Amino acid sequence: MNSWTRNLGYVLKENPLTLVAFILFLVLLICAVFGPLVAPYDPLATEAARQLEPPSFAHPFGTDHLGRDILSRVIVATRLDLGIAVSAVILSFVLGTTLGSAAGYFGGWTDRLVGRLVDTIMAFPLFVLAMGIVAALGNTGWNIIYATAIINLPFYIRFARAEINVRREAGYVEAARLAGNGSARILGYHLIPNILPPMMVQFSLNMGWAILNAAGLSFIGLGVRPPTPEWGIMVSEGANYIISGEWWVFLFPGLALVVAVFCFNLLGDGLRDIIDPRQRT
Repeated sequence: MNSWTRNLGYVLKENPLTLVAFILFLVLLICAVFGPLVAPYDPLATEAARQLEPPSFAHPFGTDHLGRDILSRVIVATRLDLGIAVSAVILSFVLGTTLGSAAGYFGGWTDRLVGRLVDTIMAFPLFVLAMGIVAALGNTGWNIIYATAIINLPFYIRFARAEINVRREAGYVEAARLAGNGSARILGYHLIPNILPPMMVQFSLNMGWAILNAAGLSFIGLGVRPPTPEWGIMVSEGANYIISGEWWVFLFPGLALVVAVFCFNLLGDGLRDIIDPRQRT
């Protein structure tokens, strides 16, 4: 059994919340991959005779104002919400790590240009900036991904810049230079791989924020369009029925959002403990 496996076993044993996070992540993954197969009903099928039925054995999460099964819609929506979040975070992770690493390694005008880009993005409230981008480009899935990726860029740029700036004069980097390696090879083979573990923790934490951002855009009408199953849309539609007492229409999609964000936040803490054994103390 290698050191990483021992650390994983130790963390899961000592921190039950991390184990819960891994279980929740597995459930979300199953729903995202096999959602249409495990959903008990067609998420788009309407049935006028079953409008706004409360939770029952036939419909555990109840039905909405069009008679659609809420459980099926929540399950199928997992693929879309996680797909948008994963795509956006991967895009911002790759681009932000590249820009931040170049700024930290080369300094000078590269650092200044990247710094101005970060300052420009951070000058706006991030969700408002995402709203403006989607409103300007159109509320399609890809535009939501681009907007979410842009507002996540500063996290990775700043993190990568700081980590590379600390390591660029390290002994193994000097040895690589003396061996005749160019800057691109030093960054790609020596520096960036050494900052990936803590960056992966940030990746997990940003997943929760990306899910909330995508759902928030849908909630205000700038995200995915109905009748597509999506958590933010379902919460927005259910909010209209709070006063009349149909609480299940918004509650269960909202709980799905809470569980997903909770899962990725706990997963980030668990990854930090697994990657850095010093955190265990």
